[in-house]
Amino acid sequence: MTHSGGGGPRPRGTWWREGALTATAFALCLLGGTVRVDDTLSPPPAAAYVIAVLSCAVLPVRHRAPLAAMAATTAVGVLVQPLGLVLSPPVVAPAVITAYTCALTARTERRAVGVVSLGSAALLVASVPLSGDLSWQDASRMGSVAAFPLMAGVLGHSVRNRRAYLAAVEERARRAEESRDREARTRVAEERVRIARELHDLVAHQITLANAQATVAAHLFDTRPEQTRTSLTELVETTGHALDELRATVGLLRQSGDAPASAEPAPGLSRLPTLLESFRRAGLEVSVHHEGTARPLPPGVDLTAYRIVQEALTNVTKHAGTGSARVRLAWHRDRVTITVADDGGGARTAASAPAGPHVSAGADRAPGYGLIGMRERATAVGGQLSAGRRPEGGFLVTTQLPLPPAKQATRRTDGEDGDAL
Repeated sequence: MTHSGGGGPRPRGTWWREGALTATAFALCLLGGTVRVDDTLSPPPAAAYVIAVLSCAVLPVRHRAPLAAMAATTAVGVLVQPLGLVLSPPVVAPAVITAYTCALTARTERRAVGVVSLGSAALLVASVPLSGDLSWQDASRMGSVAAFPLMAGVLGHSVRNRRAYLAAVEERARRAEESRDREARTRVAEERVRIARELHDLVAHQITLANAQATVAAHLFDTRPEQTRTSLTELVETTGHALDELRATVGLLRQSGDAPASAEPAPGLSRLPTLLESFRRAGLEVSVHHEGTARPLPPGVDLTAYRIVQEALTNVTKHAGTGSARVRLAWHRDRVTITVADDGGGARTAASAPAGPHVSAGADRAPGYGLIGMRERATAVGGQLSAGRRPEGGFLVTTQLPLPPAKQATRRTDGEDGDAL
């Protein structure tokens, strides 16, 4: 039995299957026409050919009009006994085929059940002997004639449910695949944004230090050659570190099969002394103060804290117009508060831009993204950041980052408030 549906053109293989099915049904009808009441066989009469032709002629259109095909084959089956033939299961083979198709393609389950049941009932009534007593042989033949269409309808309904189930499974799989693709694209976009932030922080920090060291070297070139040489040496070290970090960060973009990138862990507050020393070499005096008991931070929070301090001090070096800054870390039960303050009064660009990327502090400066990046970093790990001018002068950056529950103090700082590293 073919399972094709629809009324459009069909593949060549479908027509071959339809032809084979129709020929088989025609042969069964003729075979049923050879059976007599006493179960003997005789050559099929002309009425058998008429029944076979009429009932099988509608089979090719049963997919387009299943109800009409079911009605036609059932009506032909009802005419079998009046034409002098025995109504047996082989004769009603076309009605069995159309019952299967009707149950498979009906719009609703109720319609399929009603049509198939009505057709089976009609064939059952038509198979009652017109004369004589009802024998067990007659009753067996009547049951078979009525049961075959019902069994075909049940089979068609089962196949229909199976197809619907498989279609639902395929649809869920397709949606899951699309969801995975969207999630993968989202993760790629987020990773690109993260790498862009890393590059911004790295380049801004290292180039600012290199610029400050070059400025010092140029200023002292004629008067203090030895100090100039020291500044140039530090400039070489700074640019070397910048290249190493830039290589490690861009290495995240490598494809599989490329040379392995550096396995150095991401920076955190443990590298804060090295960071502050690089600023001191550039001429910025930085003091750091601790409050409370320091605890290890999760990797993401640790990196965020380091980058915020780095960006805030870079902004002080570029825009504050002062030679000193203060870093304060206050450790609480569920958060760490980091503040970076200076007393300068210079023009602010990256740090003082409110929130939008198109705000500039001066006509000759490009818009700054430092504050935007710091705020996004803090928000990404569940923290918050605020920045603005201090009433007494200078600029203040404050961020609060979440801490994991403290089970025990893992380390303590070396001094109380006011102890500079």
